[in-house]
Amino acid sequence: MNCNKCRSIGALWAIGQGLTSALAPQLSVVFIRKMIGKNFENAGELEAKPEYVRQIRALGIGLAAAGIATLAMERVADPDEN
Repeated sequence: MNCNKCRSIGALWAIGQGLTSALAPQLSVVFIRKMIGKNFENAGELEAKPEYVRQIRALGIGLAAAGIATLAMERVADPDEN
């Protein structure tokens, strides 16, 4: 498989995951609670602080921005560089 194609697929995944985390950070909270619940008791009673939700949202925005930057760099890259 072409390395550029893998990079583009990874960038698209990062954009999708970043947008999901930025727009619906509670989905990440639910997922983390389920994963913790596999190994600990009373994990379902945990509540995420608003600061944690903001951090997830900020990480999602950064991840989406990194994916967009990767796609942009791939488009303007000189094909002779590879």
